[in-house]
Amino acid sequence: MKNIFILNGGQAFAHSGGRFNHTLVEWDKTYFTPENGFQLKITDINQPYELMEEVEKFVWADVIIYHTPVWWFGLPHKLKEYIDTVFTAGHRNGLYYSDGRKKENPAINYGTGGSLHGRVYMLTTTWNAPETAFTLPGEFFHQKTVDEGVMFGFHRMNAFTGMDALGSFHFHDLEKNATPERISGYHRDYFAHLSQQMPVPSVEQILIPSIAS
Repeated sequence: MKNIFILNGGQAFAHSGGRFNHTLVEWDKTYFTPENGFQLKITDINQPYELMEEVEKFVWADVIIYHTPVWWFGLPHKLKEYIDTVFTAGHRNGLYYSDGRKKENPAINYGTGGSLHGRVYMLTTTWNAPETAFTLPGEFFHQKTVDEGVMFGFHRMNAFTGMDALGSFHFHDLEKNATPERISGYHRDYFAHLSQQMPVPSVEQILIPSIAS
């Protein structure tokens, strides 16, 4: 039985309601079931939480899944607050012990003091930007991937705690081009991605939920 902790960073703010990230969590619930060999805990950043309870979820988990929209090329402010406060509470409480350096030679070994070795994490992001903004010459992101560019610091943050990365999954063009057909395709592709990253004995038996309206 694998322990899965899902962090839903889809903040409700201004014109953003976090609906698609909520849909992702509902999809997850049909995959990460006891029948498929998983135990599941979920935190929604829009709901109240206790810092040490959140620290304990990271320590408990084998896999952490982050679902986040990208706002102004970074994390929503409530998700950033969650990380700042929960990770700080996790200092010497199971998330990290130090920055890894020793006074004898402080120039080396920065970022090696994490306590979450043996855990892995998976990142999903949701974007207004189309995928071509990252892949085509002359387009906005200069052909840097999401993981190499905008989310590079996020990945180093998780490495600081000792975690290793599973493959990310990025959902693009969800404002101007969020057609039912596009969402259905993402639904199919996301489940295929989960089956590659965290396979279960009988993937074909997993119930695929209907698309949320």
